[in-house]
Amino acid sequence: MSFALALHLLSATAWVGGMFFAYQILRPVASEMFEPAVRLTLWKNVFWRFFPWVKASIVLLFVSGFWMIRGLGGMANVGWHVHLMLLLAVVMTVVFFMIRGKYFRGLRAAVEAEDWKEGADRLSDIRKAVGLNLILGLLVIAVAGLGRYLG
Repeated sequence: MSFALALHLLSATAWVGGMFFAYQILRPVASEMFEPAVRLTLWKNVFWRFFPWVKASIVLLFVSGFWMIRGLGGMANVGWHVHLMLLLAVVMTVVFFMIRGKYFRGLRAAVEAEDWKEGADRLSDIRKAVGLNLILGLLVIAVAGLGRYLG
């Protein structure tokens, strides 16, 4: 159970921490420093390197989460906060695969075609979806930490 919890915490930290860094730190700096061609190429490459970590985190989060749920006797024996974490994890996963499958594909194609307007539009879609996932991820962390104390 301790190993599953460690995997769970590390995976959540990689995913949510990566989104926080990208959204709150890298995005404003890149917007201030780089013209569209450089900025959009940077983001294409950042996402290309970050997404495999997110996919690995998703797999480890679900595996370790269900491992811990099983160890606690199943879904019927866990608190409401575990049910909420699972629901939010599913929503976050759907949003991630929308980002990866639709918006990133459009960003990559726009950068390769040097269509900076289209690239900026796709990056804006990614920004909004990552913003949503960041909020959900921070909520999951709060629920994980406080859930059992809230009743």
